[in-house]
Amino acid sequence: MLIEMKITGLTIDPITSTPIVILKDIEEKKAIPIWIGLFEASAIATQLEKISFSRPMTHDLIKEILKVLGVEVVRVEIHDLRNNTFFANMHLQGDGKTYIVDARPSDAIAIALRTDAPIFVEEKVIEKSRNVDIGSNVEDMEKLKEDKLKDFLENLSPEAFGKYKM
Repeated sequence: MLIEMKITGLTIDPITSTPIVILKDIEEKKAIPIWIGLFEASAIATQLEKISFSRPMTHDLIKEILKVLGVEVVRVEIHDLRNNTFFANMHLQGDGKTYIVDARPSDAIAIALRTDAPIFVEEKVIEKSRNVDIGSNVEDMEKLKEDKLKDFLENLSPEAFGKYKM
């Protein structure tokens, strides 16, 4: 069964210093952390913070290509977790056809944010990732995530975006 989730923020794994995107179900009773790369975290963070650049970044470019081709991102599904690796599909529609494209969850999430597409997670994935009941600690988690996101964004160096001018 698929459960609709929303992005509630980014944080940093204190042990590995790896970015983590946090998804919560709509009722805010279950959460799932997905470890992602720095560039993908950057793409998600800039969209969450409504930061725009003079030139399109990769996920913005993909959004524009889909728009020009008349293809809509219908939804993103994170459907499996094997060997500590999450698997996602992007469901696309255009020209009366439906397409399912394999994607890394971080890329699929970054594109879903830009296209206002819903994100779903297979219930078995939530169970495999040791779903967290966050009912009573929502405010504490939100404050922690906000602080860590601010730290993450404030400490991004120009090198994190590559050598190309934006």
